[in-house]
Amino acid sequence: MNYRAKPLIFTLFTVLTASILQGCTAVAVGTAATGATAAHDRRTIGTFVEDQDIFIHAIRLKNADKDLQKRSNIGIDVYNLQVVMTGQAEDADLVARYREKISKIPRVTKVYDEVNIGAESTWGDEAQDTYLTSKVKLALFDIGIKGFDPTRVKVTSSLGSVYLMGILTQNEADAVTEKVRFVSGVKRVVRLFEYIQH
Repeated sequence: MNYRAKPLIFTLFTVLTASILQGCTAVAVGTAATGATAAHDRRTIGTFVEDQDIFIHAIRLKNADKDLQKRSNIGIDVYNLQVVMTGQAEDADLVARYREKISKIPRVTKVYDEVNIGAESTWGDEAQDTYLTSKVKLALFDIGIKGFDPTRVKVTSSLGSVYLMGILTQNEADAVTEKVRFVSGVKRVVRLFEYIQH
């Protein structure tokens, strides 16, 4: 065999294998990402993995509900076995039904319902929220607390409201909140932190 062709053959084989075994590939990549993230996270590795499982379960519940898909654009975030629901839905009963299903997912300890009742957000609204989340995450790198790791704060934005999750000290949480309050475009800051001692 031409040895120069080996890298190309190996690459093609890898791509084909990944296409056929997407589930296995996702697990492998997910495992690597879990290890990298957990190094900076105050959650245990087990809780980190459980959070991902809860998220996947919640999304499957949403995808299985045709009414929910047609009449809402609810977003889900999970941190330390707690779930926050954001976005919009046409009526409160729809949200309550979904919230109840999420609360029954194994290991979920709390569900925060922050869904707005009314018309769904537009593509422009969603793009603005994505941009706002990016600005907030970037601003967290300017917090002047020794040893503070901004990646420990989970940030979600919905129609200008910014939701903050994480396991922080009181001092860290106060500094994060103060920083986020002054990011352009932020209309409201919702703290969903869990606290630890110094």
